[in-house]
Amino acid sequence: MADKRDYYEVLGVSKTASDADIKKAFRVLAKKYHPDMHPGDKECEEKFKEAQEAYAVLSDPDKRKQYDQFGHAAFDGTGGAGGFDFSGMDMGDIFGDIFGDFFGGGSRRRNDGPMKGANVRSSVRITFEEAVFGCEKEIEVVLKDECKTCHGTGAKPGTTPETCSKCGGKGKVVYTQQSFFGTVQNVQTCPECHGSGKIVREKCSDCRGSGYIASKKKIQVSIPAGIDNGQSIRIRDKGEPGTNGGPRGDLLVEVSVSRHPFLQRQDRDIYSTAEISYAQAALGGEIRIATVDGDVIYEVKPGTKTHTTIRLKGKGVPTLQSKGTVRGDHMVTLIIKTPTNLNAEAKDLLRRFDELTGNSLNKGGSERAAHGGEKPKKRKGFMDKLKESLDDI
Repeated sequence: MADKRDYYEVLGVSKTASDADIKKAFRVLAKKYHPDMHPGDKECEEKFKEAQEAYAVLSDPDKRKQYDQFGHAAFDGTGGAGGFDFSGMDMGDIFGDIFGDFFGGGSRRRNDGPMKGANVRSSVRITFEEAVFGCEKEIEVVLKDECKTCHGTGAKPGTTPETCSKCGGKGKVVYTQQSFFGTVQNVQTCPECHGSGKIVREKCSDCRGSGYIASKKKIQVSIPAGIDNGQSIRIRDKGEPGTNGGPRGDLLVEVSVSRHPFLQRQDRDIYSTAEISYAQAALGGEIRIATVDGDVIYEVKPGTKTHTTIRLKGKGVPTLQSKGTVRGDHMVTLIIKTPTNLNAEAKDLLRRFDELTGNSLNKGGSERAAHGGEKPKKRKGFMDKLKESLDDI
């Protein structure tokens, strides 16, 4: 048996290791090399067999004593995997909780204790302003309550539920399976009583054996200032009833915020546009800007260009954490409005404005092109008109 590795080396422990250390080391190797985790991998399979053989010897006080005295020769020729027969050993305490998931559930998992009820989902629609400042809304949801006729048993009045014969009232059943590493036990919810441990033979006519009655209920929802579209509000203990004495679940209300006609939101800031005239852009002046707090008077600076963005501090959306005390800003983009449908007088004034500001087309070919190739007549200024008046006297 010279080709065999030392059992202590296989498990990675010292010769003075305690029983707990040996068991812990084997658990680690079993998880790492188990064949079900590496299907078709012969190397992992051999390492798993090696670790299993080492643990079978070192976990038994008598066999460990023999091994410490005689080494592998102590078990040479006795048969079984690697010269040692450990097929009769109970490996359930080792593999039940490690590999239970391979067969649909852990053997140590309990599901007959109190369990919280399922959460219930609903939704509510609010306006843009309600999202900014918060509001109170009333919604209607369908919730279950204990049946008053059977008091939650699901049984017809005068009768009582019977203990489930399949699970013995435990609400769970134990399945035993043979695997490469021995016998494995795992626990699952009883398929007959669905975990309740009881079977209702004569069902309550009101709840039809469920033990609960569903009805519509009106719930008041406090929507905090600053909530955004798609966020949810959790209302504790307003969900489905729990089982085995567990608490009720929660109510999750998803908020949908309606679009605003001209305001847009990005995180804590609000965005909009405002039109100003040529005169306001050039000369400056007061304009009125609509915000969620009402109209605000803003002084436009002279010489403002189109698409200039201004900031109205503190006119944005509150942060949820600040409970409305800290707010973002309102960003306004100023757009110079181009006048349309001008009358003759307005057009004349605009041309005069261009002349006075040096933007006239009266510059060679450009102006001729604007008048069909003919050089336009020079406009009479104030002094020309005054001179003509004096000549007539």
